[in-house]
Amino acid sequence: MATDTHGAETAGKAVSTCVDSYGSAVGMPQLCGDWIGNQVFWLIITLVVIYFVLARIALPRIASVLAERQGTISNDIAAAEDLKRKAEDAEKAYEQALADARAEAQAIAQKARDEIKGELDDALAKADAEISAKAAESEKAIAEIRASAMENVETVAKDTAAAIVAALGGKADDAKITSAVANRMKG
Repeated sequence: MATDTHGAETAGKAVSTCVDSYGSAVGMPQLCGDWIGNQVFWLIITLVVIYFVLARIALPRIASVLAERQGTISNDIAAAEDLKRKAEDAEKAYEQALADARAEAQAIAQKARDEIKGELDDALAKADAEISAKAAESEKAIAEIRASAMENVETVAKDTAAAIVAALGGKADDAKITSAVANRMKG
């Protein structure tokens, strides 16, 4: 009898190869052929829901973010080009100001050199005049010293000649000594 009741129970139910006699799944339930239709149905429902969520919510938001980013990038590139142009203009203005400053510095330096040269020329002219005046005074003093030296040489030569003649035992006449010294001094 027991077999009859058990057979009646199995006859009323579809026998599943994926479930054992205790109702537990045998093997991998995803691969059970009895459940494939149910899994495909829920897979299609899930994919349709995901598609509508992506198409209606996520993708428009992503597209707006990308468009906003593109606009920001375009604005930043335009601002960078504008700043680059301004920097180039500023660099040109700086170079021009630097060139002007160098030219002005050279003009000031040249003017200072000219002023210094003029002052130096004046100082040299004044020094040359003083040197010329002192040279003239020195020439005059040298001429006076030379004249007095010649007189002294003549006097010393006469005295020496008289002393030599006297030392040799002779007596010299002053007129002869004077004429001999004068002849010798003439050359």
